[in-house]
Amino acid sequence: MRKTVLAILMALVALCAFAVAEETAQDWVKKGDEPLVGESPEEMWNKTYGGLGNDLASEIQVTDDGGCIIIGVTESYGAGDGDAWLIKTDSEGKEEWNKTFGGTGYDNGQSVRETGDGGYIIAGRTESYGAGDSDLWLIKTDSDGNEEWNKTFGGPDNDRGWSVRETNDDGYIISGGTESSGAGNGDLWLIKTDSSGTKLWDRTFGGPGFDWGNSIQEASDDGYITAGFTRSYGAGESDVWLIKTDSYGNKEWDAIFGGPDNDSGSSVQETSDGGYIITGYTASFGAEGMDLWLIKTDSEGQEEWNRTFGEPEQDIGPLGGESGNDQGEAVQVTSDGGYIIAGYTTSYGAFPGDLWLIKTNSEGVLEWDMTSGRRGTDDGVSVQETSEGEYIIAGITDRYGAGGIDVWLVKVKLAAVPPPVYGVS
Repeated sequence: MRKTVLAILMALVALCAFAVAEETAQDWVKKGDEPLVGESPEEMWNKTYGGLGNDLASEIQVTDDGGCIIIGVTESYGAGDGDAWLIKTDSEGKEEWNKTFGGTGYDNGQSVRETGDGGYIIAGRTESYGAGDSDLWLIKTDSDGNEEWNKTFGGPDNDRGWSVRETNDDGYIISGGTESSGAGNGDLWLIKTDSSGTKLWDRTFGGPGFDWGNSIQEASDDGYITAGFTRSYGAGESDVWLIKTDSYGNKEWDAIFGGPDNDSGSSVQETSDGGYIITGYTASFGAEGMDLWLIKTDSEGQEEWNRTFGEPEQDIGPLGGESGNDQGEAVQVTSDGGYIIAGYTTSYGAFPGDLWLIKTNSEGVLEWDMTSGRRGTDDGVSVQETSEGEYIIAGITDRYGAGGIDVWLVKVKLAAVPPPVYGVS
């Protein structure tokens, strides 16, 4: 009997040792795990939101009350295959309320902004309502997330909203893509509405290939700047595409950035000098594979400089010898005139990919960076600076939380620098 018990205990010890070894073996730390330069910030807290299904964040904004509003999609809650999901938190990431929007099909929210009346405007797509396979969807809520109205825009094919902003006339500008109208397989699409969501005008931009608008901002001259990608023009398979329009959506100029491979713009912001900052990715420049790309232009879209961030390949784990995959998802101008970028990296952090936060100065020179995550896929999709100079990042994680993929909220701050210590002579 004692031999049997001893054998069982030894088996349990061996099983535990195997589990620890398996965890260690799978939490591969890739080269570049340490910050590239400078002192990385420290995490204040992180929160996950979700159920047993896949739940993803698309965009975050710090709200006037110091909390956050997050938009994305949930497969855990709601009425259909996927529903647009709006989450409101306080300043510590504690959920105050959440709302789902959708029908029996797949519906998602891609962009959100707090509006002047304290409510929220959401852009995304719906397969449950509208005229086609999927329609661009615009939803207006009150301050508690209760729907006030919704509008669909589109034709018989796939049409989607990717970015929305409230405009100075209290209306809304939306950027995305349409396969129902325009010149090619898909065209970059701008829609302008009034405060009730009634369409005032729309414009398509593109050629015979597939073209898309990922980000939109109202410019200081009341026109619009949008960034995305084009497969109709440029030098490669796809290029970063920057388009400036007047207040009626008429193109004033456009600029294309890229090389022979795939390059794309994910986010654009106007800078204090009247120029523009763009982040995305490039497979044409930088190290092997795909690099995070930061491009600065003047007010006419002429490039002033560009920077790539990434490593050529992984050197341990199952990705050993494969090209890195590093992407910028969102960029913001910071209070010190520099830039904060949220994205994704397989070159640094833990296997197979981590949320990546990069801070640069006004010239795009790296000041510090950090990765967040463990074994599994973690991605940063949106970032905002708070009034205290901290950073709040929305993303996705399949390592933490309740389900397959969860919405992830991370808040970080720079560590306090201790005062210098002087010797006594």
